[in-house]
Amino acid sequence: MQIYFLTVRIAALFGHRKAKQLLSGQASSVSLLTTSDVEEKERLDSLAGCVWFHAASVGEFEQVRPIIEKLRKADPKKPILLTFFSPSGYEMRKNYDQADKVMYLPFATKKNAQLLLDRLKPSMAVFVKYEFWKPYLKELHKRHIPTYLISAIFRPGQLFFKPWGKWYLKVLTYYDRLYVQDEPSRELLSRYGIERVSVAGDTRFDRASEIAKRTKKIAEMEYFVTPKALEQSKPIIVAGSTWPPDERLLARYMEERDVKLVLVPHETDERHLQQIFQMFEGRYVRWSEATKHSLATSRVVVVDTMGMLSKLYKYATAAYVGGGFGVGIHNTVEAAVYGIPVLFGPNYGKFREAKGLIEAGAAVSVRDYKSFKDSMDAALANAETMGLAAKQYAESERGATEKIYNEIFRQDL
Repeated sequence: MQIYFLTVRIAALFGHRKAKQLLSGQASSVSLLTTSDVEEKERLDSLAGCVWFHAASVGEFEQVRPIIEKLRKADPKKPILLTFFSPSGYEMRKNYDQADKVMYLPFATKKNAQLLLDRLKPSMAVFVKYEFWKPYLKELHKRHIPTYLISAIFRPGQLFFKPWGKWYLKVLTYYDRLYVQDEPSRELLSRYGIERVSVAGDTRFDRASEIAKRTKKIAEMEYFVTPKALEQSKPIIVAGSTWPPDERLLARYMEERDVKLVLVPHETDERHLQQIFQMFEGRYVRWSEATKHSLATSRVVVVDTMGMLSKLYKYATAAYVGGGFGVGIHNTVEAAVYGIPVLFGPNYGKFREAKGLIEAGAAVSVRDYKSFKDSMDAALANAETMGLAAKQYAESERGATEKIYNEIFRQDL
């Protein structure tokens, strides 16, 4: 862990943007917790007894969000603390109005863990999916503060289950209960003596389904979808959280097929956007600069603003989810709930929902341009059948929020 923190500091020294943001955010949190400002101290005092929710980044926040909002509705006076580890998560949700305080989680040291718990005095802690910060978990356990992990998933290849990882397995004993996504996770934990486990599913399905139900028409998109000059719409691909390898596939496909594309890159810094604009030169419109005319006459919309992706899938004939040519795919659930085919790259092995969509006949993994072209052609041709399979799979996975919420909070409210 100390090696990781040192690596972040070194990266920041060499100008790495996110590393610099992370260090700055960490420093601001420690400064806040040690402030002598009277008004700020009073605001922190008002958090005493709060329920503390921690999410690594945006994806994990979406998993815990339905529980936060259910708690807020049931008990509006209960203080809620929300922490993030990553800059992307914090920057996107720092103004989230359902939490009383949003801040970076200070680096996981014994000193910082004691500082946060002494200062904010949470009555409960809820962590999401892969959050195993030992100093915090150990200190919470020591103080008998109920601590839970939700939407977790475990695989034999994780450090806990390696011959040399037994020291890390103890971290899991600090949770009062672990809510896992599937039965294989529960069985694996049981083999290693971890028994305080419930199979509850993944709360993302509940959250994504609610977004889909509430999503209304986006006025600007109506000009892009069906220009008045056309008798019918062209197929539309919505590509979400893309990286350069994904974008190269999409750019080549656009040269060969008469379709439209809504491209939502994972990184929206200007350097990356300019690279995308070069790929689609003459065919694109930038969302922040779009007009009715440019939307009606362009084949590609490049979305350079945050927070729109989950609503844009509403307009898709088929979806492509990025990240699969890197460390792993992004959120396939928020596309599947709209009842559309889903495609993604080869690195999906750690994602239960992706496997489930493939088994249901609703999704396809691609490994190169040929497989991408063939699979996208098939998805557009069979969008109704594959989309129905996606919708049915997503519906079958709902219910995790209710189960977890009732078990954690029913005795407290």
